[in-house]
Amino acid sequence: MRRPPIPGLVLADSWLTPYEQIIKMRLRLYDSRMEDFARKYGSLEEAARGYERMGIVRDAVTGEWVYTEWAPGARGLWLIGDFNNWDREATPLFPSSTGMWSVRLSADTLHHGDRVKVHVLGADLQRHDRIPAWIRYTHQDPQSFDYSGVVWEPEKPYLWKNKRWAPARVREPIIYEAHVGMAGEEPRLHGFSEFTKKVLPRISALGYNTVQLMAVQEHPYYGSFGYHVSSFFAPSSRFGTPEELKELIDTAHGMGLAVLLDVVHSHAVKNVAEGLNNFDGSGGQYFHAGERDSMHPDWDSCLFDYGREEVQIFLLSNLRWWLEEFHFDGFRFDGVTSMLYLHHGHKPFTDLSCYYDDQVNSDAITYLQLATTLTQRVRPGAILVAEDMSGMPGMCRPVDEGGLGFTHRLAMGLPDYWIKLIKEKKDEEWSVGDMWYTLTNRRYGEPNIAYAESHDQALVGDKTIAFRLMDAEMYTHMDCTSSSLIIDRGMSLHKMIRLVTLAAGGEGWLNFMGNEFGHPEWIDFPREGNGNSYQYCRRQWSLVDNPLLRYRYLNAFDAAMLQLAKGTELLSSAPAQPLNMDERNCVLAFERAGLIFIFNWNGNTALPNYRLPAPARGEWEVLLDSDAPDFGGMGRQDTGVHHVTDEEGCISLYLLPRTAMVLRRISKSK
Repeated sequence: MRRPPIPGLVLADSWLTPYEQIIKMRLRLYDSRMEDFARKYGSLEEAARGYERMGIVRDAVTGEWVYTEWAPGARGLWLIGDFNNWDREATPLFPSSTGMWSVRLSADTLHHGDRVKVHVLGADLQRHDRIPAWIRYTHQDPQSFDYSGVVWEPEKPYLWKNKRWAPARVREPIIYEAHVGMAGEEPRLHGFSEFTKKVLPRISALGYNTVQLMAVQEHPYYGSFGYHVSSFFAPSSRFGTPEELKELIDTAHGMGLAVLLDVVHSHAVKNVAEGLNNFDGSGGQYFHAGERDSMHPDWDSCLFDYGREEVQIFLLSNLRWWLEEFHFDGFRFDGVTSMLYLHHGHKPFTDLSCYYDDQVNSDAITYLQLATTLTQRVRPGAILVAEDMSGMPGMCRPVDEGGLGFTHRLAMGLPDYWIKLIKEKKDEEWSVGDMWYTLTNRRYGEPNIAYAESHDQALVGDKTIAFRLMDAEMYTHMDCTSSSLIIDRGMSLHKMIRLVTLAAGGEGWLNFMGNEFGHPEWIDFPREGNGNSYQYCRRQWSLVDNPLLRYRYLNAFDAAMLQLAKGTELLSSAPAQPLNMDERNCVLAFERAGLIFIFNWNGNTALPNYRLPAPARGEWEVLLDSDAPDFGGMGRQDTGVHHVTDEEGCISLYLLPRTAMVLRRISKSK
């Protein structure tokens, strides 16, 4: 492919000029891999159909079963399972010169639901029973807890009822991050079908347009939150069947919701019995060999060798599988920072050189460029969110410009800022200037998903914003008749923090399941340390459904906030522009999408006749008031009063303590 003399990324940002040659080198690596795939498979898209060639599949012509496994270092492979009474010598695979092993079986040898494994004699002469790498479903024995692969070929495949959702229509992703297993109220595992019936209607009613499903890929340890994946092509059997997952996605599409998969390609579980680790006994294969690169220093997991063609095809095919087979509308890529750097984010990013030095993993950059290109080709308009805290330039710019091709980046500094602020400073010490800088300091032209908190802030060892603000008082004073200054303060700040983050922090929004109504407590998965209890691994929907409790007010504010954002196309509008930063009075005001957002962070002082410059002359009405009774406020504002600009283009407002207002112009000055 003929490239322009100067990459578009450099043309758009002259500060990147010193790194032009490195950006060109990255494009050459990408082009080279694209050419390799075109030469060997016809195209990138065809290369990513590995699931049609690998694993246990039917021959489309003969109907025979064909099992193919990549294990270049292995001395021998045998397919074992229910079909041959687990005889480790009965069904050998035969090797090719390319490291592929395969065997053909008659059409009636395997049946839907048969349990299977592959017995491997490795390069190290060790023998292990393994799960086939491309398996599409697994089963865990309830007694031994041993995992087996499962042949999945139901007699009646799932029939899709709704057309695929067109994610191109989601110009402003408003994402509901959800974990199916903890999505019910009872202290137990919950499944795909329950989520479909009970949780999807809540998400739709609140006004979200996108669901992000966590922990879908099979993972042996529930407490890993789904981030230690073992079988990449298999939906987690603990939540139900592949058909039940398809029904969930199909139902979401019928409600107008796009569905993202929280995909984990940043690392893999180190388990030998369930995962890919040392599959062929060579010490590497899918992963890096050697002490420095083989294991993640924090996550105790295996690191993929992104430069190896077979690994690229495995991961790219994995993406296409979830898009084609399950109709996902895009991905949230976990752990992108860890992928991009050999130090995995352990060094500070002090200047631009940090993104172009010898600590950058060029193979990972090439893989991510291939991944985003593939996804957009298979699902035009797909949503691609990168979990990157490093600020890598070009993360959300097209690959042809030298970027990585994601559509959005998580604004990971925002939740960290709010938690630090709440922990370390009293309200009266909050600086609106610092707040504004944190909310708006990003690379414009590269859309951000803003969020005040996600699942990370809800885990044991941290606290949600609501729990950090109100803590023990939530157990005793969340009923509507109770009086508590702590609850009043906490609810007020909860609404304000979420609104200011959404309005100024990015081009999309994300919320973790339950945080919209201030879910109390934390998330603690069943483990030995808590007696394998599910007490804190659930969502207490009864709290928000109870009309006698205040949780419903926060829920109502969340819905109103999202309705405002969607009704005004707030998130796709130009960045917020400051109108007033008053440190003395703790007032922050800005304009976005033609609206005025005003926040009085002062906890004690009302500000009557507060003059504020308006972005345009005319008559302004109150569109949203955080102090409204419907949101648990005191209703102290007369929201029917309109505000008219004076000769100097200012409006005069009555700003109540710890409240936020949004104004909309309804007429121009005569």
